[in-house]
Amino acid sequence: MNGGKWVDPAPFEGVRPRVPWWVLVPGKVKWIAALVALVWLLVVGVVRLVLVVVRYPVVTLVPVSAAWCWWRFGLSPLVLALLSLVAALTIWAALDRGSFLRHGWYRLVTEWRRATVYVPKWRSVMRLADLAKRDRGREYRPKLRRVRSEGWRDRVRVEMVPAQSPEAWELRRDGLAHSFGARSCRVRVLRPRVIELDFVHRDPLLRPLPVPALTDSTEVDLKRVVVGRIETGRPWRLRLLGSQVLVVGVPGAGKGSVLWSLVWQLAPAVRAGLVRLVGIDPKGGMELGQCPDAFDRVVYDNGPEAVALLEEIAAEVKERAARYRGVRRLWARSTGEPFTVLVVDELADLIAYQPDKQLRERAVRAIQTITSQGRAPGYAVVGLVQDPRKEVVGFRHLFSTRVALRLDEPQQVDMVLGDGVRQRGAAAHEISENTPGVAWAKEDGEREPERARAFHVTDADLVELSVFLADAKVHDFPTRPDGSGEVAA
Repeated sequence: MNGGKWVDPAPFEGVRPRVPWWVLVPGKVKWIAALVALVWLLVVGVVRLVLVVVRYPVVTLVPVSAAWCWWRFGLSPLVLALLSLVAALTIWAALDRGSFLRHGWYRLVTEWRRATVYVPKWRSVMRLADLAKRDRGREYRPKLRRVRSEGWRDRVRVEMVPAQSPEAWELRRDGLAHSFGARSCRVRVLRPRVIELDFVHRDPLLRPLPVPALTDSTEVDLKRVVVGRIETGRPWRLRLLGSQVLVVGVPGAGKGSVLWSLVWQLAPAVRAGLVRLVGIDPKGGMELGQCPDAFDRVVYDNGPEAVALLEEIAAEVKERAARYRGVRRLWARSTGEPFTVLVVDELADLIAYQPDKQLRERAVRAIQTITSQGRAPGYAVVGLVQDPRKEVVGFRHLFSTRVALRLDEPQQVDMVLGDGVRQRGAAAHEISENTPGVAWAKEDGEREPERARAFHVTDADLVELSVFLADAKVHDFPTRPDGSGEVAA
């Protein structure tokens, strides 16, 4: 009552209590769920522990083994075991240095660089390089998958974030290299969403490569002619059968090294009459004249005689192709006819710098015929040139194998090897003057170029090559099936 008036009490405004859903679950179900979760966590923990041990055996097993030995046997046996291990590793390194580096030392370097360089810096570098993305408050960051050190480079495998392309990493190569303390960075695509970054620390191709010894074996694989070594240590192989080769480089870059390494490896087949070399040297024989015995025919100028030789080879291509029609699709050794390699040193002197317009046009037509139609009947062109511009070599696309030695300008790298190759790390314009013969090579159909160095062929080696070929009748080749041509020796 309030002043004789009745006042209704205020309604109850409390919140209805809510019971958690797991309270309503029967007790047996709770125990079963807890047991399943415990087993699941145990399995996940064991799997992750095994993965860590498999990925980092040195870092995990060595400290654990040392601690167990210390606890079980004391300090003295542990010191003795460590000294024995050091002695064993020293003997291993002395007996097989390559195996020791590959399976021992490089694994230690891998663990050290992963723990001190890549893992601590990965998050901040990805953010600052704009390679990590944020969406609805969640950060998507590229995952660091695997690190492998090979001494001269670190191979870092990365899983990209969704909607990211390798081109985004190619644009940031220089920044990534400086961030992780490397001289350069290259980007390679392994599979969808997975790329591998090569952080290069030193050049494995600094030392010249001596040529291998000449042999009498005529088993030369024309699809895989070894002319040097790739920076990974594997042989550098150039394809001649079914391919045309263009070698580009400034003066002193080592075009002669590539040329003579190729001739050196073909020498046994040349002496046996299985391969025929034809050469044109507009420099008056300054290059090809060092070993004329290797060539069936060679011309030392860019005048009418050189153009006539080109037109003769072009006519041979058409004639042999006509004979192969309906019989075979590609030249083979069983045909009994030699595989012909046309070597043109300073190609630009024939097709661009020739003052006689008529001779220049005839030379261009003949070279285009040989490069476009010579693949199947067994003719290959090895052209060497200094200037790769379109105005000089307007048919670069007909050369399926291209080699870029040291170049003057960054734009020339894409002119020679193809668009976008320089962004992926093929820095031919940065090759040192002190490493002639170092080049980037790329074949049509392959995305990644290879960095390699050709053999260093000295004047003494060319004298040895001339002696090797002196007693052979390199100008005598098997008779053609129609009866024309030269008589076999």
